[in-house]
Amino acid sequence: MMYTVTALWRRELIKFLRDKSRVGGAVLQPLVVWLLLGFGFRDTFQLPSSTGTDIPYLEFLFPGMLALVALFTSIFSTISIVEERKSGFLQAALAAPVSRSVLVLGATLGGTTLAVGQSGLFLILLPFLGPPPTVAGLALMLFVLALIGLAFTALGVTVAWKIRTTRGFHAVMNLFLIPLWVLSGAFFPPTGAPPLLQWIVRLNPFSYGVDALRTAMYWPGPAPEVATSLAVSLPVTIVFTGLMFALAVRSVATPIAPE
Repeated sequence: MMYTVTALWRRELIKFLRDKSRVGGAVLQPLVVWLLLGFGFRDTFQLPSSTGTDIPYLEFLFPGMLALVALFTSIFSTISIVEERKSGFLQAALAAPVSRSVLVLGATLGGTTLAVGQSGLFLILLPFLGPPPTVAGLALMLFVLALIGLAFTALGVTVAWKIRTTRGFHAVMNLFLIPLWVLSGAFFPPTGAPPLLQWIVRLNPFSYGVDALRTAMYWPGPAPEVATSLAVSLPVTIVFTGLMFALAVRSVATPIAPE
């Protein structure tokens, strides 16, 4: 079992490292988006903190960008499932004498590693934004990023298992991913928004991952007022990750529909 998981995990990393354009885009695109949004809206939002000083918008947006990188990296790492159905690798993997949960675990761990690795590159900028991060805070941020990566890699496996073309996969995922991120409290604080938007943010499971990252930035010190309690956001993120993994295992357990 461990050999299968390790082989699938290494395979995901090798595919990523061999694609030079994918490596460059993974680093530069989120950085450009973060700088454009941060400097473009820095005079628009007034973000109070518990210390009485305003939070710069670049600092407020930073956890949301970390979550965005983890979200897109984990989701689109699973697009290879659609391609491997046509190449025959997927059928060969399914014929192996291992359980479907092992196959899901290997694939999701590969996507999670890529998500944490790419998001972790942004942590280099954290000391230039606000209070210097602590070791406990960095460890907590990496843990939350791993949960987000695992949850959405599993979601990507579930969607890719049902879709036959990469065009269809892109269309379905882009339809949900951008609204999921925008309505997570990553782009704007939910406080002061219309009541309907506030309820959407509260019902959005991704918002709790973003909120946990924002709290972890200041851990173990006091979090800003735009963040809720870690005792709420972290358990919700853990439960959501478990549900997504169980959904992926159940989806993979069903036979592949013929072309």
